[in-house]
Amino acid sequence: MKKLISNDLKIKNKKDKRYLIPIFVVILFLAIIMSAAIGAVKVPYGDTFKIIINKIFSTNFEIKEKSFESIIFYVRLPRVIVSAIVGGALALCGAVMQSMFRNPMADPGIIGISSGASLGAVIAVALNLTSLSLYYMPLLAIIGALGAAFTIYKLSSYKGKIPVLTLILSGIAVSTFLGAINSLILSKIAEYKVREYLFWSIGSLSGRRWEHVRLAFIPIMILTIILLFFSKELNILLLGEEEAHSVGVNPTKARRKILFLTSITTAIAVCVSGNIGFVGLVVPHILRLIVGPDNRILLPLSALGGAIFLIVCDFIARTIIMPAEIGVGIVTSLVGAPYFIYLLMKARKEGISI
Repeated sequence: MKKLISNDLKIKNKKDKRYLIPIFVVILFLAIIMSAAIGAVKVPYGDTFKIIINKIFSTNFEIKEKSFESIIFYVRLPRVIVSAIVGGALALCGAVMQSMFRNPMADPGIIGISSGASLGAVIAVALNLTSLSLYYMPLLAIIGALGAAFTIYKLSSYKGKIPVLTLILSGIAVSTFLGAINSLILSKIAEYKVREYLFWSIGSLSGRRWEHVRLAFIPIMILTIILLFFSKELNILLLGEEEAHSVGVNPTKARRKILFLTSITTAIAVCVSGNIGFVGLVVPHILRLIVGPDNRILLPLSALGGAIFLIVCDFIARTIIMPAEIGVGIVTSLVGAPYFIYLLMKARKEGISI
């Protein structure tokens, strides 16, 4: 499967597509307006825009109904912003990991990092820490994600190299083990706590408030900026071990740093949204086909594309069977699982081993 990415490096004169970044920013803004406006009570797009501008810039644009302000600003907008933050973080981490391991199958969920974050979350629920503070779950999720990430890294690393098949198998093994611990804990806790965890585990953004935005926004923005600075190292890692050493980059140390950052980013995203799969697989892979493997362009576009993708998926999740809704993780899995199968079939057809 390495060939799917490494072959892209042969495209030397691919047109610079940085112009897509501002286009994606505009699309993201329009997606936020659309998703915030439409629901059980439809708010005019113009009023939705005015409400957001009034709150951000303390302006006083007139809106048709005062009740629209509460619906948009206190109910829908926090959820939409959390969707953007989580989608952007997961897609960025997926793009980073695909470049780092030179394989389009790499994804925080598939290789087991999300399972570590899930274990941290279920421990927080079991110990009733979520009722004491909003910050216990992300703290334990980060610890769980880091523990899973470095366990998988150690299991799959051999003489400084990480075979992708070994990485994926290690991720499956660790995920299965952590899943068993999760099940053991769930079997011993109160039923209402089990329901709380199960609702979280399917991936849902229902009930997200400004507290969740404040919890995730600043750390994920900081981590995103740091990861963007690693775009040059990731481009070098795409060339292979020997080429990386020849230009003074230690692949092992670079991977450790990047894995550390992606694990924390994934954990923070997962703790506020639940276990939402396949965002980090589908979005960066499609964008890589469009813009090529240059991470200086791919990483910011993946973050923006992931934000747009999850906003749209969450919009579908809460409107398709109104007034009821389904978990956004179900929608992303319905899109992502067939795409994952497509990648496997494509690899088999082209005779590429992973």
